[in-house]
Amino acid sequence: MDQAHGGAVQGGAGNRLTLPALLNRLGQVRRAFVQGRIAFPVDLIPFDFRPVSRRKALNWLLTESSVIFKPARPWGFPTLVHLEPTAHCNLSCVTCPVTKGLSRPAGNMSLELFKNIVDQLADYLLLILLWDWGEPFLNPAIYEMIDYARRRRIKLVSSTNGHVFATGDHARRVVESGLDALIFSVDGLTQETYQKYRSGGELETVLKGVRRVAAEKLRQGSRTPLLNFRFIVMKHNEPELPLLEPFARALGVDLLTFRKFFAVVDPSKGSGRETGFDPAGHGHQRFQRRPSSSGLIRLDRNPCKNLWNCPAIHWDGKVCTCTCDYNESVPLGDLTKQSFREVWFGPAARRIRRTFRRSWEELPLCRDCVYAFKGGDMGRESVSQGVTFN
Repeated sequence: MDQAHGGAVQGGAGNRLTLPALLNRLGQVRRAFVQGRIAFPVDLIPFDFRPVSRRKALNWLLTESSVIFKPARPWGFPTLVHLEPTAHCNLSCVTCPVTKGLSRPAGNMSLELFKNIVDQLADYLLLILLWDWGEPFLNPAIYEMIDYARRRRIKLVSSTNGHVFATGDHARRVVESGLDALIFSVDGLTQETYQKYRSGGELETVLKGVRRVAAEKLRQGSRTPLLNFRFIVMKHNEPELPLLEPFARALGVDLLTFRKFFAVVDPSKGSGRETGFDPAGHGHQRFQRRPSSSGLIRLDRNPCKNLWNCPAIHWDGKVCTCTCDYNESVPLGDLTKQSFREVWFGPAARRIRRTFRRSWEELPLCRDCVYAFKGGDMGRESVSQGVTFN
């Protein structure tokens, strides 16, 4: 559940080859092959991948090069993937497509399918973003999934509304699973503020869940998962911002991050983004607007890299261009019928990449995506700041 949870992470920073960026990239390449180490942040969460095999390092280099040159047939496999454990959710967040009703069936990914996907990609993937549209921890096999991917030397970050961790043995199991990072999306410090967006949610239940996971980490003496208290800044919760740092610190989390609000839109229903939730403070507004009007500034060049490095795989094995294709309007293939190699390098994916490179505005999904507007980059510009506690 993208905006309602952690948000998509892939940005276009790798597309701008300024001299400092080039020197930084060369340093990354040297570390990857000499030290077997690749490191980069995802939504301000630091990830350090090591030891990285030569095969995985080479694929990372080929994929990052593909991001820059955008060939129809990528030179490597993706190093990140959005993987959806379930399309079910226990909340009804106001602007979420799940709340509005997906046009595809909802269900849980089977452990067998998850293992099959991991087996195909284990030699290439650095990180699984273990969420898409739904609450990941509603899948009964979620901890077995995490454990399996970790044993195949893949890191994982997941995102949650936090309710499940207040009861049962979820807190113990998520720490034991080896999950690398867990984002708790909590967008209010009182029930009144919290429920304006997280409809159906109970703040005290969420906070109880956060405390239980933090306490379980201490009990087990575990460094993982890194706990990120995520606050999506909206008009109604902006007054609470000065209180956030001591509030989050007292919960025992490792990191506090602020996310800029945006609403994912359905291109078939128009591209308007006015929701009433947009914050007033300039530092937390997502999009830049024209001085003479309230209109958003459309980019000439879309910086998205998902078609080359971060596809979305839905619970039933359908592969899509990115997390924003929540209704599978541009499907690339089906992993219950095809291998990932067949899908990733296949004719449907190549055709879409050619169109994107030639004229990305011909693709409705891309034309109305947040990436199409100044300030919309979901990687570099969506998380405005972070505070590290531990």
